[in-house]
Amino acid sequence: MAELLLLNSTWTNASADAEASNSAVRAGLGAALAFITCATALSNAFVIVTIYKSRKLQTPANLLIASLALTDLLVSLLVMPVSALYTVRQTWTLGQVTCDIWLSSDITCCTASILHLCVIALDRYWAITDAVEYTKKRTRRRAAGMIVTAWVIAVCISLPPLFWRQEKAEEVTSCTVNTDHVFYTIYSTFGAFYIPTLLLMALYGRIYVEARRRIFKQSEHKAKRLISARLITDSPGSVASSSSLTPDPCPSPSCSHVKVTVSDALLEKKRMCAARERKATQTLGVILGAYIVCWLPFFIYTLLTPVCHSCFHSDLFDAFTWLGYLNSLINPIIYTMSNDEFKRAFHKMLRFRCCRGQG
Repeated sequence: MAELLLLNSTWTNASADAEASNSAVRAGLGAALAFITCATALSNAFVIVTIYKSRKLQTPANLLIASLALTDLLVSLLVMPVSALYTVRQTWTLGQVTCDIWLSSDITCCTASILHLCVIALDRYWAITDAVEYTKKRTRRRAAGMIVTAWVIAVCISLPPLFWRQEKAEEVTSCTVNTDHVFYTIYSTFGAFYIPTLLLMALYGRIYVEARRRIFKQSEHKAKRLISARLITDSPGSVASSSSLTPDPCPSPSCSHVKVTVSDALLEKKRMCAARERKATQTLGVILGAYIVCWLPFFIYTLLTPVCHSCFHSDLFDAFTWLGYLNSLINPIIYTMSNDEFKRAFHKMLRFRCCRGQG
């Protein structure tokens, strides 16, 4: 009898220790997910406010970036908090209606975020391959049309599950997209990820090739212009209308300076444009790489589970889901860290707030 009581007491203590350890893990997980959610909301809100406050940043290209930030902000407000609660509790307690709304918001906002990357890449592709003509067409109305198209496609991908979902009589304890509809799984994954990814890779490849071609062409053109520059004598008119290029020091006092009559200001402007194009292309590459790393595991797993039910593990699914959500945090960080105009606008906004606080 004493041995039985001792065994029972040991079992109770072990269960209590396991429960305490599990609670600590859940608390830590909840804190980490809450931090990611808040950081995503704040970083995207910062991008939106920065563009809104800075008139210089209110261009059609930055309108697309602001729309992407708004989409990622919606992910952080409508999707991630509920997902964090569901991930920590491991059971759904918010009812069927909330489940339907949350799933629709999840699919719509995440798909719209991915499609915004396609829209931005497409805008960049047109700007670099058809700069003269596209400058005339690159208007706010065109940007707004591209944004609306992205959202319409996202809504079309998220709607079908609502038509076959039925109200359950028993209490709802899980909230997931029904993977029994294999056709919809293929339709949604290809529409939301695989086709946009192929489009992004094709666009980025063309942009990279064109940017390198223009940079090399600009370097060769500049070298030819400098070589063909003619020497002229010192005169007030020539000094005022040209810039000088000093050759290697000459020991003879009769050596004259080399005067370049080409427009160095134009060459410098083109050089700066080439540098901006190179930086924008590199930024787009980083964004593409981060997007693939964040979303590829989730969509491979989503496509795999309908044909391999034993492959599904809730913890692995949650990890891949939050890795995808992390892309909404990475996007604004990449844009603000790689764009000097955003940095200047941010510092200007901070200085303005500090001055108001001191005043």
